[in-house]
Amino acid sequence: MFVAFRAITYAILFIGFLIIYLSARLLAWSGIVRPAAMGAAQIAGMIVAVAGAALALWCVVSFVTLGKGTPAPFDPPRHLVIRGHYRFIRNPMYIGGTLTLVGAALFYCSLTLLDYAAVFLLAATLFVHGYEEPTLRRSFGAEYEEYCHRVPRWWPHM
Repeated sequence: MFVAFRAITYAILFIGFLIIYLSARLLAWSGIVRPAAMGAAQIAGMIVAVAGAALALWCVVSFVTLGKGTPAPFDPPRHLVIRGHYRFIRNPMYIGGTLTLVGAALFYCSLTLLDYAAVFLLAATLFVHGYEEPTLRRSFGAEYEEYCHRVPRWWPHM
């Protein structure tokens, strides 16, 4: 139960800062306000954002239930999570966050938020290459190596 509390706390702080707070600051800085009417872009944006948020939330739940840890680098899962969405791509949580930002960009018709989504994905890629993958190799050894050979990093096999 305490693992779930920690994961929820970290997720709220991470999501609250990177996805909600920084997005709101970028919108305010660029002068973009909520659209007066709901059109196709807003509906598409809500669908994409909800799908991204659901994917990211599912990943947090997987870390707690399967990994017995949290998504936070300083409180990682104790077991390698390779089930659920992690069977198809190795980094679905970052994809979920990116989709959430892309959905917000669609909703607000904001190139600034779309640029932020690209920066977010670039930062995630650098973090994955520079920290996550080396750490997972040290922590889980051959099991992680086999997983890397079987499952792509960002885009599922078709």
